[in-house]
Amino acid sequence: MQYFIGIVPPDNYKKRILKFQQKWDNNELFNAVEPHITVKAQGGLTSDKNWLSKVKKVCKSFSPFHLSINEPKYFGESVLYLSVASENIYELHREIVNVVAPDLNLINKYMELDDYVPHLTLGQTNFGLTSNELKDMGNNAVRELSPYPTFEVNFIRVYKEVETNKYRKHLDIPLKNKS
Repeated sequence: MQYFIGIVPPDNYKKRILKFQQKWDNNELFNAVEPHITVKAQGGLTSDKNWLSKVKKVCKSFSPFHLSINEPKYFGESVLYLSVASENIYELHREIVNVVAPDLNLINKYMELDDYVPHLTLGQTNFGLTSNELKDMGNNAVRELSPYPTFEVNFIRVYKEVETNKYRKHLDIPLKNKS
């Protein structure tokens, strides 16, 4: 059983992304997990859940922040994603990785800390699409998914693997209360 932590875009934009993803018959990504921006990958998020109280403590002291979703980009020819702009997401990522404290091999495997690139995946070859379909999807994303939103992040979502490569919401953790 695996977990990861993400940020969910606003519902109306999340629905737009899902509708967009479903236009490609071979795209199985939307069946695997809802649209999200990963903050902390699986490394160190073990089934004993000892890490959960540490993550909650980080969130309790981390103020809500703004995040902008931007134009589509690629990781090689295998992943199409929407880019993300926010200095605070890097800080939140670092703080969570530091308290979870995965070993260096896991940090490298999941491209964390210095290799972290926040993004919202639209499609990838591991979930049924060809490289050409990804290019087609990328061209359409510019037209169909802009204007790209800026929104306030005031919680993070913990996802739990419910079957192989299928993740569902496990828990939402609020960020620091505004007072």
